[in-house]
Amino acid sequence: IVDRIDDNKDGYLTTEELKNWIKRVQKRYIYENVAKVWKDYDLNKDNKIAWEEYKQATYGYYLEEFQDATDQHSFKKMLPRDERRFKTADLDGDLAATREEFTAFLHPEEFEHMKDIVVLETLEDIDKNEDGFVDQDEYIADMFANEEGGPEPDWVITEREQFSDFRDLNKDGKMDKEEIQHWILPQDYDHALAEARHLVYESDVDKDQKLTKEEVLDNWNMFVGSQATNYGEDLTRNHDE
Repeated sequence: IVDRIDDNKDGYLTTEELKNWIKRVQKRYIYENVAKVWKDYDLNKDNKIAWEEYKQATYGYYLEEFQDATDQHSFKKMLPRDERRFKTADLDGDLAATREEFTAFLHPEEFEHMKDIVVLETLEDIDKNEDGFVDQDEYIADMFANEEGGPEPDWVITEREQFSDFRDLNKDGKMDKEEIQHWILPQDYDHALAEARHLVYESDVDKDQKLTKEEVLDNWNMFVGSQATNYGEDLTRNHDE
């Protein structure tokens, strides 16, 4: 894998090469994931997935009969949500998704035109009082349920400060859609670059800002827990990039 990451074959891995590699691995994972489920949904084998096919494959059993009231509730919530997302991904509006449109449906966070849907779904998940905003308590409740009723742990107190200082940008005590987008899809944050910098920082023994194969192997632990190796999975696979 080190040899494949090293684009210019100079024997060193730079932050830039690692960043490009991580992006490639991420993309490959997404397209492999879509390929894996494609045949389960493309029932008539026309190389498109119609909304009706997806609905039948996902909810078919429930459409006919569902006994459990809780099932019924979550099903009633999920179906219109899926349909809304499907229609947003379906750019030509023919209610049948091409491979690319279906990828946008399954992995909306990777596509520019799906960002509003990602924000909206996040808001709906966290906004328990349904006022169209996420207040500080809702933000915390999404991460931590204080069932004991005792004092909150330190990390929760830190998260409350994060909310006030960095999440609630206009300081009105709650997050609107714009602030939620800034939180979950920050424009100025490149996760692949952050990961690459972290790997170089942690493994670069001689501090020359690049990694030799030895430096990578000496810190293999860090790479096995990283997207650079698909969390270790790629070490057991034979494939070309």
